[in-house]
Amino acid sequence: MLEGTNVVLGVSGSIAAVKTVELAHELRREGAAVRAVMTGAAQGIIHPWSLEYATGTEVVTEITGKVEHVELCGNDGWADVLLLAPATANTVGKIANAVDDTPVTTCATTALGAGIPVVCAPAMHEPMYDHPGVLESLDKLEAWGVGFVDPHVEEGKAKIATEEAIVLETARHAGDGALAGRTVIVTSGGTSEPIDPVRVLSNRASGRTGRAVARACYARGADVVLVHDGSDVPYATVERVETAAEMLAAVQAHAPDADALVSAAAISDYTVTPADAKIRSGKELTLDLEPTPKLIDTIREEYPEMAIVGFKLETADDDAALVEKARETLERADLSFVVANHAGVLGTNGTRAFIVRADDVGEYEGEKAGLGRRIADELAGEI
Repeated sequence: MLEGTNVVLGVSGSIAAVKTVELAHELRREGAAVRAVMTGAAQGIIHPWSLEYATGTEVVTEITGKVEHVELCGNDGWADVLLLAPATANTVGKIANAVDDTPVTTCATTALGAGIPVVCAPAMHEPMYDHPGVLESLDKLEAWGVGFVDPHVEEGKAKIATEEAIVLETARHAGDGALAGRTVIVTSGGTSEPIDPVRVLSNRASGRTGRAVARACYARGADVVLVHDGSDVPYATVERVETAAEMLAAVQAHAPDADALVSAAAISDYTVTPADAKIRSGKELTLDLEPTPKLIDTIREEYPEMAIVGFKLETADDDAALVEKARETLERADLSFVVANHAGVLGTNGTRAFIVRADDVGEYEGEKAGLGRRIADELAGEI
């Protein structure tokens, strides 16, 4: 997600500074090169050697004759993005008023003046976060284009966001913004058709691929609507659905404002009229299954110009047959491309898939997170 990206990590004096070692590791796992800058207060919480170990580079703890702030964040500086994590009330207020009395605030002023993207992950006690001056400073920085990773408030504290959320927001601001200004709907996971109040017809889809696509589209700048039977996520507006009919209705509700649909969900092909009470066990039972509407066909008919990406899953271990089935779906619904894979990838972290177009077939093998990025790249080329 951050391959080839240079991240300057500015660490301020919140107790959340103890989490920056793992944050630095996570940034590097995603492909970034990281250099850390610390305030004096931060050094009282975590030793610079810890971040030197985590980043693999010497930590800046003071501005010297080497003018580290310019070397890192100036015009033609090393940084592609400045990440302030954690950002205290003190640091936020200073940056908003161009006060440069720590290495972190001086780097921030330099980055803002040089047009380098800045991302801020606040962390402080809740009363400080609610202070009118702090809120005014946060609003000012946001108006200047600073990106924010909102803290989660609990136990009287505005606690720093998760490493995943911070890395994702960093990638969004450091990236090329190929999907900026676009709205992408992503369906994900399986659907469930009630048989009675306690039983359902469903499938083995985990939703990993769909969520990976949604994250990758967000990182490329898109506004994302994630339609799934799952929890809220920081990178998308979530529409929680259970049945195929609910999923179709949710997509239809957002489609007028959308530029693209990635239909990654394993949507039930059949539904059944559910019983009002639990069906008693111990006897034979016949269910009358009725076909559900094809989501991609319905949306294509209603929105002829929308970019739509379909998925095709087959159980036969035959690549040629899989690609042929994908092409049939591609032509039937006039799709931008189809992602085809074998059923053996259901519920796993890894995958092998084909990107099928009318006159071309690409192949991907690796983690589903990587497939999500590949799909986002392909989609950016379409719209």
